[in-house]
Amino acid sequence: MEIGHNDKVSTQSAVAAHAHVERPNTTSVGVIVWLASELMFFAGLFAMYFTHRAVHADQWYEWSSALNIQFALVNTTVLVLSSVTCQMGVNAAENFRTWRTGSFFDVRKWGVVEWYTLTFLMGAFFIAGQVYEYAELYQHGLHVSSPYGSVFFITTGFHGLHVLGGLIAFLFVLGRVFTAKRYGHHEATSAVVTSYYWHFVDLVWVALFATIYFIR
Repeated sequence: MEIGHNDKVSTQSAVAAHAHVERPNTTSVGVIVWLASELMFFAGLFAMYFTHRAVHADQWYEWSSALNIQFALVNTTVLVLSSVTCQMGVNAAENFRTWRTGSFFDVRKWGVVEWYTLTFLMGAFFIAGQVYEYAELYQHGLHVSSPYGSVFFITTGFHGLHVLGGLIAFLFVLGRVFTAKRYGHHEATSAVVTSYYWHFVDLVWVALFATIYFIR
C-alpha cells in the first residue's frame, strides 16, 4: 500500500513537532573555552614554580617552614566552601528564584541574592586573609626580589587577581537581579557562567595550596 504525498508531509511534520534539538549555549561554550586558556596560563605558573624550586632548593626549605599553614588552611576552607554557596545560588537561578521566599534562617528558601551575597563575602574574606599573609611574610623578610618571594607572590598574586575578578562578576550578577524587569533565562545564564569561573578559581587554588604549603 503506497503512502501518498500528503501522508508523507503529515508524517514529517509530526516527527518535526516531537523532535527537539538542544543547541549548546554560546555564552557557556565561550566561557569554557576561555577557562581552557586560563588553565594553560596557570600551567605556566606551575612550571615556573617547580623550575625555580629545583634551582633554589635551599630557599624553598627555609621559607616553606615559615609559612602559616594553619591560617592558610582556614582561608582555603572558606574559599572551597564558597563554591558550595555559589552552586546553591546557581540552583536558585535555574529555578528563577531571585529572593528568599521564606525566613532568613531557612537557607532552603534562599534566592540568588542571598547565596551570591554570601559567596561574595566569603571570597572577600579570602582576599583579606591573603593580604594579611603577605604583610606577615613581608615583616619576616620575604621580598619579591628573592627567588622564593618572586615565585610565591606571582603565583598567589595572579590567583588573587582572578578571585577579585570573580567578586566583580558576582556584583554584576547581583546588579542584574536589581535592574532586570523580569528575571529570565538571560539573567540566569549570567549566574551559571559566573559559577563556572568561580569553581575554576577554587580548583586552581586547591592545587596551588597543596603545591606551595604541603610539598616540601
